[in-house]
Amino acid sequence: MDWMETLVVVVHVVIAVALVGLVLIQQGKGADAGAAFGGGASQTVFGSQGSGSFLTRMTTLLAIVFFVTSFSLAVFAKQRAEVAGEAGIPTVKESRQAPVQDAAGSETGSGESDLPELE
Repeated sequence: MDWMETLVVVVHVVIAVALVGLVLIQQGKGADAGAAFGGGASQTVFGSQGSGSFLTRMTTLLAIVFFVTSFSLAVFAKQRAEVAGEAGIPTVKESRQAPVQDAAGSETGSGESDLPELE
């Protein structure tokens, strides 16, 4: 399962870089007004409508894949945490001891530190 997690991480990073690139390539809404008044939009690679719909669809697709890989990495992390818990890693056990009164009558700890004990 380790190779699967590595593959998902690699895909996740590639998708993240591609998303950043696609968002930076896209033009703002204000650029459409300039293209409507003869800005040479009919000579673009993506046609007279421009690259808006293509880039928007690609961004949407990459965002969906990004969320799927994020969810997959969260599942892998949860499984890894469960395995670590079953492997005998010590856990913190809280123990509250009854306070002991000293000679002056004030309550103190039992003489031991109040730090939690390991199981």
